[in-house]
Amino acid sequence: MSSEDLERYETEMELALYREYRDVVGLFSHVVETERRFYLCNSVDVRARNDGGEVYFDVQMSDCWVWDIYRPARFAKSVRVVTFKDVNVEELAKTDFEMPGESRF
Repeated sequence: MSSEDLERYETEMELALYREYRDVVGLFSHVVETERRFYLCNSVDVRARNDGGEVYFDVQMSDCWVWDIYRPARFAKSVRVVTFKDVNVEELAKTDFEMPGESRF
């Protein structure tokens, strides 16, 4: 496989992942970003821990989607991340959207 083929493959995988993200983002209430991954989830708990002077973060999430092109199954019931870097958590705004086929009464 040439480097161009590999680059084209990775670009296609990133585009497919973005499309999947766009399709599922409305199902989740939070975005969580760590130094290694990006998650969508419906429940998140971040706790700062101190062990011998070292501060780390224990992040527990449930009902998750993981941004990772190499992961065959991106949905997970629960995810736990332990990290020494900052964790960014954002609550997503719920939009007033209508699913196809639904009617308003």
